[in-house]
Amino acid sequence: MVPHLTTALTGPLLDLERHILAATPKIEHWFRLQWHEHEAPFYTSVDLRNSGFKLAPVDTNLFPGGFNNLNADFVPLAVQAAMSAVEKICPDAQQLLLIPENHTRNVFYLKNVARLASILRQTGLEVRNGSLLEDLTEPLVLDLGEGETLTLEPVLRNGNRVGLVNYDPCAVLLNNDLSAGVPEILRNIEQSLLPPLHAGWHQRRKSHHFSAYNQVATEFAELIGIDPWLINPYFGTCGEIDFHARQGEECLEMHVTDMLEKIHAKYVEYQIDAQPFVIVKADAGTYGMGIMTVKDPAEVRDLNRKQRNKMAVGKEGLQNSEVIIQEGVYTFESINDAVAEPVVYMIDHFVVGGFYRVHTGRGIDENLNSPGMHFVPLAFETPCCTPNRSANPDSVPNRFYTYGVVARLAMLAASIELERYVSSDE
Repeated sequence: MVPHLTTALTGPLLDLERHILAATPKIEHWFRLQWHEHEAPFYTSVDLRNSGFKLAPVDTNLFPGGFNNLNADFVPLAVQAAMSAVEKICPDAQQLLLIPENHTRNVFYLKNVARLASILRQTGLEVRNGSLLEDLTEPLVLDLGEGETLTLEPVLRNGNRVGLVNYDPCAVLLNNDLSAGVPEILRNIEQSLLPPLHAGWHQRRKSHHFSAYNQVATEFAELIGIDPWLINPYFGTCGEIDFHARQGEECLEMHVTDMLEKIHAKYVEYQIDAQPFVIVKADAGTYGMGIMTVKDPAEVRDLNRKQRNKMAVGKEGLQNSEVIIQEGVYTFESINDAVAEPVVYMIDHFVVGGFYRVHTGRGIDENLNSPGMHFVPLAFETPCCTPNRSANPDSVPNRFYTYGVVARLAMLAASIELERYVSSDE
């Protein structure tokens, strides 16, 4: 069954959905042209926020780690999409090396690796899991519960190729976001490496992504005749921030003030009775770290010690010196009275499913990617790529189709972003 959703302030969003449904043939044709010009990332996940009056992406991940949260009934969609992706990389591929994060205790993440490997094996590939753990010298078998195990093997370098003992793969798929930098063993290898090294958080910036998304959203909005703001969050950046030394607070306060005023003007234009807010977060990184909600510029000027410590450090203990100031998008969706936001998963340029990130302890204006969250699979009654154009926009396949359209816009932006910011690491 599809989870019960409660969505408030739906008037303008239903109008947006009607625009999208009415323009479906035009939209799909436009996407086909885009994928002729741009290469889709191997896989992508996009966090969306549905405020009732606005539907926008707030984060795009090129190393998605929640395949275990997808509805198992729609794994065939993922397998079919993975076949398309693999054919582009290495048409005669038989062996693939999957390199995950260096987690050995996070069972939820490891289940994701197992599900991803299973999807890839169903394309006809032999798939083995290689680990970059420095102290791993022999295969490690991890117990995932319910009779399921995952085997990690030490990655070896042989000339310009990486593999395992007696295993020389055609391609290497990273499920490791390289927050701590590029391991020497992966530099300048001759095999296809996906995503490319410069997609890692050691180089990638959210502000680069949303700059590309701004371009995509503007073109798409013109295509279907809508205000791009309805699908596009404002953003700005501050570099050279030192939260411990309280340096860069003036830049942050200025950007927050300016953005709150811009959001307020839009709320007045659309007669939205809500308080504008912004999200301040690290310009690089993931795992929901280094994020705060701000409704008054004074809040970034008067951070206490605990708040400064929280904002100063990201994944792998890295210091945050660059932040993105992003328009806050309320989420007025809930499941069983708990705040929820949709996360859409794609392989190649196909939507393959998604889930709701749900948090019983967070509000409609807060980051839900934090301890205490849980996931509810998007149990599509029909695939989200097949809308019912004659039905109410709020019907299940239509709402999910709209999610898929906006998520694909973010994926297209990621493709353009990767083309613009090429690294010399490869």
